[in-house]
Amino acid sequence: MTAMPRKVALFVPCFVDQVVPQAAVDALTVLRRIGCEVIFPADQTCCGQPAFNSGHWSEARPCAERFVRVFGDSECVVAPSGSCVSMVRTHYPDLLPVGPLRDDAIALGQRTYELTEFLVRIAGVNDVGASFPHSVTYHASCHATRELGIYREPLELLAHVRGLELRPLPAEGDCCGFGGVFSVKFGAVSAAMGDTKLANVDSTGAEYVTSIDPSCLMHLEGVIGATKRKVRPIYLGSILAQQQEAAQ
Repeated sequence: MTAMPRKVALFVPCFVDQVVPQAAVDALTVLRRIGCEVIFPADQTCCGQPAFNSGHWSEARPCAERFVRVFGDSECVVAPSGSCVSMVRTHYPDLLPVGPLRDDAIALGQRTYELTEFLVRIAGVNDVGASFPHSVTYHASCHATRELGIYREPLELLAHVRGLELRPLPAEGDCCGFGGVFSVKFGAVSAAMGDTKLANVDSTGAEYVTSIDPSCLMHLEGVIGATKRKVRPIYLGSILAQQQEAAQ
């Protein structure tokens, strides 16, 4: 493994902070392991995605402006969430079409990365010394694949995890049904999509289903609980954080 030390600002999305904080802790663990100096700007808050996706752009705009001010001087920003990174990189130019922060927002978006994207594309690392002796199947989340173009990076990292058996997932790129506010507005449809996704997961016989988006896994965990399935969701960064002592 070739470590590439650099200073990285860790962006922890609001739902990660409130619901799955271990994802942020594990992302931090992996970044430090490869030699990064990680800082956590304490003034950070929501990127504005929930309001933006609901059509409330005027409410989302202050969140975007705050994000740019808080992280504007960062060399790199890394987040354990493809959807939030996509919000910054893909949608901030729409949200801030004019004004003094527009150019800064566009530049910052090009320095903001999802964890696996950063590891493989920027740090040049595909082996982080992880060990996870279990069978795993991978769900390719919508925002990561369709808006960020992330596909090979998670698979490349999983391929170098010691003891891990990666099982192909049928229709791996099909939506899990979460979609943020979609799951609230169209609960029955969202749950049905999650059940279809998990039927494909079941067909692999894997012990775990993983993704680079904890939001997808949060949704699938709810469907798993309601349908009493045995498969367990785990954030991909949490797999990467595992080493031999923790895996035993």
